[in-house]
Amino acid sequence: MRNKSAKSAVRSSIKKFISHAQKKDPETEKALKEMIKKLDTAAGKGIISKNAAARKKSRMQRYYNATKAAQ
Repeated sequence: MRNKSAKSAVRSSIKKFISHAQKKDPETEKALKEMIKKLDTAAGKGIISKNAAARKKSRMQRYYNATKAAQ
């Protein structure tokens, strides 16, 4: 059950980040940092693989940079 809640928290933080980024909300950077923290925690505990965490962080960072450049 613990793993399920941690995975759910990761997915929720990703959705939260994407919604902030699409709205061009100033809270986007804060949501990105929170998402990265949750991914690192889940990877450290072995809930998701380190490569999967790195891949998701990289994709979200690129998305953040693209939305920031488009402003």
